[in-house]
Formats: sequence, structure tokens, C-alpha cells
Amino acid sequence: MFHLANGEHGLQQFPLPPKQHNRRSLANILGRCLSIIIGGVIYAVALELFLVPNRITDGGITGIAVIAAHLSGWSLGLFLFLLNLPFLLIGYRQIGKTFALSTLLGISVMSVVTVLLHHVDGVVQDTLLAFVFGGILLGLGSGIAIRFGGSLDGTEIIAILLAKKLPFSVGEIIMFFNLFILGSTGFVFNWNSALFSILAYYIASKAIDITVDGLNESKSVWIISDRIQDIGDAILSRLGRGVTYLSGEGGFSGDPKRVIFCVITRLEEAKLKEIVNHFDENAFLAVGNIHDVKGGRFKKRDIH
Repeated sequence: MFHLANGEHGLQQFPLPPKQHNRRSLANILGRCLSIIIGGVIYAVALELFLVPNRITDGGITGIAVIAAHLSGWSLGLFLFLLNLPFLLIGYRQIGKTFALSTLLGISVMSVVTVLLHHVDGVVQDTLLAFVFGGILLGLGSGIAIRFGGSLDGTEIIAILLAKKLPFSVGEIIMFFNLFILGSTGFVFNWNSALFSILAYYIASKAIDITVDGLNESKSVWIISDRIQDIGDAILSRLGRGVTYLSGEGGFSGDPKRVIFCVITRLEEAKLKEIVNHFDENAFLAVGNIHDVKGGRFKKRDIH
């Protein structure tokens, strides 16, 4: 195995040290479990104190559980646990023991808290407030569980398996499944509930993205220019970001090219474009979203 490093003569290969598996420390495991428990509690609060009292549901297995509980009169928590149980077994085989156990913990907590809150009156009776704040809490709870290696809904697992056999992506399968469940809400409750459920689902999905990826979204930047050294120096001094110089070759001309790679936050994108445009209006600039940055020298000095 080799990794690439940028040196005086471009990219060079160095052998990677053998990988060693480090067991998680007890504090790490307890912190992870506590986070998933908190996520399960928040998810249950969103359901029982905001959404369900106002006949608003969510997509996926949770939506099926809400509809089944309404039609049968049985406990919502019971359906949440039983309907997710088969997907836990699938997840254990397809994704791994850690994921399955983390998901089992989250779903168990969510189901128990849902049962405990079943006879508690809803926090708000205004449907608008219910779907907005219920959707936010739903996404927050689910996002916390996902961020720490678990899940509170088995929809994603079945979508991954179906995507292997069907000509559709995981995202398309999840979307179709959720639209079917949310649409069914109109027949079980009423069409106002169905529309509010779709809005709550949308808000929850955005809250999940923010919880998992964070507010401070990072961006990767690739720059190709004839004034690459001036641009790199300016990024270092004015933006306060470290840069990496890579050696490349033009595919059409075959001319050698120098490339800058760096990572910035979304708030720094406008400033970086200003720097590049100042030195070379014709520079090639590519900016992409990235969800996680670790190591290196990502902490920076102030912009000026």
C-alpha cells in the first residue's frame, strides 16, 4: 500500500505503515451510547408531543408505525420496535454488529419513551407550530443517532438492499417509499395531515443534514493557473489557509501544470474567489462540498 505526498518533484509514493485496529475506549463507548440515547429521546418527544397529537406523521418505518397504531389502537412504541426489528437483523448481516447494536439501543429508547409519553398531552395544538418544531426535533434526534453510528429507522437498510436488485438509486427508493407512506396519510387521516406531514418530513431531512454535517460546512478547492505561486501566497497570507501544491499535466496540450488544493469554509468562498480573480481572471477554479475534515492544519488565522 502507498500514499501520495507532494514534494519538490511533484507527487511521490511512500509505503504506508501497517494498519492496526484500536479498540474503542470505555469513555468513547459510553459517550456514543449516551448520544444515541439522547437522540432517541428527542425523536420520541417530537412524535408524541408535537406530531402525532396533531395527526402529522413522518416517512419510512415511523410513518407506517403511526398509521398502524392509529388504525389498531395499539401502542405506537410497540409498532416502532416490532417493525424495525427485521431491519436490525438485516443491518447486522449487511453493515455490521456495531451499527446493529447502536440502532437497537436507539430504537429501544425511542420506543420506551414513546410509550411513556403516550398519555401526555401535546405541547401545541397549532398545526403550523407542530409540524415546524416537530420536524426540527425529529431531524435533530435522527441526526444525532446517525452521527454516532446508529439509526432510528430501517428504511435506509432496505433501500440499500433493493438498490442492488433494482435499477434505482438508494435515494430514489427512499423517496418513493416515503412519498407512498406520506400519501397514505391522506386516506388514514385527511389530506391536510398528508400535506403537513410532507412539510414536516422536509424540515426533518434538512435538520438531519445540519446535525450530521454541521453548520460549518467545508469546501474543497482546486485551482489551476499560470500564476499559481502568487495565488498560493495570497491564500496563505490573506485567507490564513494552508495550501498544497500538486504537479499535473494538461490533457490537451501536454504542458506541465501546477495545481493548488486547499480546504475552506463556505464563508470564505467569496474571499477566495476574489483572491484568484485578482491574480488571474482566466484561472480554472473548482469548488466542491465536503462533509468532514480531520487532521492537517485546518485551524487558521484571521482573514484580512
